[in-house]
Amino acid sequence: MELPLFPLNTVLCPGIALPLHIFEDRYRALVRHCLETTSPFGVVLIRQGREVGAGAISFSGVGTIAEIRDAGRYDDGRYDLLIVGTRRFEIRRVLSTRRPYLVADVDVLGEDVGDEENAHRLAMMATRRFVTYLELLQPRSGETADEIDVRVEVETEDVETEDAEGGAEPQPADAAAFGRADIAGQEGSGPERRRRVTIPDDPTVLSHLLAGIIQVESPRRQALLEAETTEDRLRGLLQLIDRETFLLQRRLRFFGPDPRVVGARRS
Repeated sequence: MELPLFPLNTVLCPGIALPLHIFEDRYRALVRHCLETTSPFGVVLIRQGREVGAGAISFSGVGTIAEIRDAGRYDDGRYDLLIVGTRRFEIRRVLSTRRPYLVADVDVLGEDVGDEENAHRLAMMATRRFVTYLELLQPRSGETADEIDVRVEVETEDVETEDAEGGAEPQPADAAAFGRADIAGQEGSGPERRRRVTIPDDPTVLSHLLAGIIQVESPRRQALLEAETTEDRLRGLLQLIDRETFLLQRRLRFFGPDPRVVGARRS
């Protein structure tokens, strides 16, 4: 299939939502095309080069198909988007077209689980260790850190919020939910409780979700995206979770803002 390409300095994983601010003419044209044809585009990680401006860039051969979930257009033609990763793809060749943006011939990649029983076992281990990892990301006394609020698109559970009278009002589930504390099972404090994400039973869905949330460098996240099987991705995740947990326990991991969630990407 032919797919417009959007190179970024970040990795989009299936199930993860990403805000984008579009201001360059070539990407405005890409967005207009996708909105008019209700078609997706592909996000690929830039290996060398810059997101904005002219100049040669190189990017990964495996990326994620992105669907536009929400779009707002400014009077001057800029866009604010919320996109969600759906499926992985591999680039066969970049096509020569008259369009101002890149277009590639791609193959949509299937999801090979590997050994299904072992994948489920690894998924349970990863879930338990990930909760510990998320708890360690919480600032200790005297520390400050930006809250990690990664958007994910998974099934959510209805929870109740107390109204001003002290009663409870059911809140509907929504496909787009928010990240860290919810997944750790901490619903927040105060009268309004946060919506809780339901942990996926599917080890493949879970592996992509955790790969998109763990706070690691883009090349490490890209390696998880490119894993040949779910089993391989979960093994890689467990190694990364253990590494990050070790660093966090000793406070050797620096806290810093994640560019995916501190503000919208500008392209």
